[in-house]
Amino acid sequence: MKLTNLTLSTPYLSLDPIFYDEVAPSPLKNPCLVSLNNDALKLIGLDPSQLNINELEGVLNGTLYLEGSRPFAMCYAGHQFGYYVPRLGDGRAINLGCVNGWNLQLKGSGQTLYSRQGDGRAVLRSSIREYLMSEAMYALGIPTSRALALISSDEKVARERWERGAIVLRLAHSWIRFGSFEYFFHTNRHKELESLADFLIAESYPHLIGTDDRYLKMFGEIVQSTAELIAHWQSVGFNHGVMNTDNMSAIGLTIDYGPFAFMDTFESGYICNHTDEQGRYSYDNQPRIGLWNLERLAHALSPLITAEKLQTELEKYPVFFTTHLMKLIRAKLGLESENEGDSDLFRSLFSVMENGQIDMTPFFRTLSRYNGNREPLLALTLAPNQLNEWLERYNTRLKSNTMSTQERHTQMLRTNPKYVLKNYVLQEAIDLAENNDFALVNNLLKLAQSPFDEHEKFEHYAMPTPMKFKNLKLSCSS
Repeated sequence: MKLTNLTLSTPYLSLDPIFYDEVAPSPLKNPCLVSLNNDALKLIGLDPSQLNINELEGVLNGTLYLEGSRPFAMCYAGHQFGYYVPRLGDGRAINLGCVNGWNLQLKGSGQTLYSRQGDGRAVLRSSIREYLMSEAMYALGIPTSRALALISSDEKVARERWERGAIVLRLAHSWIRFGSFEYFFHTNRHKELESLADFLIAESYPHLIGTDDRYLKMFGEIVQSTAELIAHWQSVGFNHGVMNTDNMSAIGLTIDYGPFAFMDTFESGYICNHTDEQGRYSYDNQPRIGLWNLERLAHALSPLITAEKLQTELEKYPVFFTTHLMKLIRAKLGLESENEGDSDLFRSLFSVMENGQIDMTPFFRTLSRYNGNREPLLALTLAPNQLNEWLERYNTRLKSNTMSTQERHTQMLRTNPKYVLKNYVLQEAIDLAENNDFALVNNLLKLAQSPFDEHEKFEHYAMPTPMKFKNLKLSCSS
C-alpha cells in the first residue's frame, strides 16, 4: 500500500473534548529525512518499495494530512520527581490517528494547549536517541513504543545552545499514561475517569469488555506488565532516567525516552539524569519507583475500585517483579531450572560485577561462550579473586543442567546481546548527524535491530566502554 492510500481513524476524539486539544502541527523549515525504519513501516501496512519520500517528509512535517487524520494533543497530569503537577499533556507531541492498532504520533511538531512555556519542539540530538533506542529495546524483547521515521531541519531551537529542530514519527498501541487517570481523579471528574478506563479497555484490554470487575482486572494487568517491564530493564542494565507518572504507560511500554542509559561499568546506584540529584530514578531505585507510581494510579482509580481490592493487586507487584527477573537472569546464565540458591547466586554476581567494575553487556556475552576457561572473563574485572569464587559456584550450578555445553552457548547467545546502544555510541552518531552525515544513524539502526548478531564492522562497539565515556549523565533537555 502507498502512504497516500492510508486511512487513519481517531477513536480518542469520541471522548469528551476535555480529553484533548485539536491542533495542527507546525512545520519545520527545510525538512530532510534522516532515517526511515522499514520494519515499522510494515506495521501500518505500507510497502517500502512504494514509498514516496517527499510524501513521508510531508506527513512528518505536518504539511501532508493522511485521509481521516484529525491531529490532536492529549491531556494528562502527573507526579514529576514525586510532586504532583495538575496539568501536563502533550506539550510537543501531536497525534495523527490510528491504523492497524497503532497510534501515530509526531514528537517535536510544535506548540499545543499543553506546552506551557515550552516551544513544542524537539532537537536532533534527543530525536536520534529516541528513534534508535525504541527500536533497540524492541529487538531486545522489551515492551516499547516504536519509531517509524525521523526528519531534521534548518530550524534552530534554543536549549543549552542553539540546536537543529527535528521530528520523530513514533507509534504505540496506546499513549494513555498513569497521569491520564490522575488528571481526571484530581479534578473530581469521575464520569470522565470511568470513560477513560472504558476507552483503555476497548483499546488495549478488549478481553475484559463486559466482564465483572473489569476495572480491577485492568489494574491487575497494569500491575503485572509494569513489574515485568522493569524486570526487563534491570536484566539488561537499562536506566530510564525519568520515571514520572506521566511517563508511565498504561499498557506496560517503555515510553518517552529522555536521559536514558544502558550502564557501562555496573553500578547499582547509577543515575543517568544529572537533574536527578537525589537519585530518585537511579537504576537500583527503578523497581521501588514502579510500585510507587502504581500506588498513585491506584489512588486515581479509587472511585472505580475499592481500596481493599486495589491493595490486593498492588501486593502482587513484588512477586511479579521478582519472578520475572529471576526468569530473565536464569536465562542469561543458561540455567534450565529453578534452584533454591539461585537468588543468592544472582545477587552475588551483581556484587562481583560492581566490585570488579565490570561492563555488564560484554560480560554476559563472554559468559555465553564459557566452557571452563576463565581467562576471557577474568580479563573483564578488576577483582579477579571475587569473580573466581563466583565461577566456582556457577560451575557447580551448571551441573544441574541436562543440555550440552554447546546447547547452553546457543541459548545464551540468543539471550545476551552483543550490542546495546550505549550513550557514547549514540553521541558519535549525533555529532555526525549535526553535520548532515546520517550514515552512522542508519548503521546503528541496523545494529539496534539485530543486537545478537556479530556485525564485524562494528566489533569495537561490543567492547567495554572506554574509560572517559563510562556512565555519563545527561539532561532532560530535548
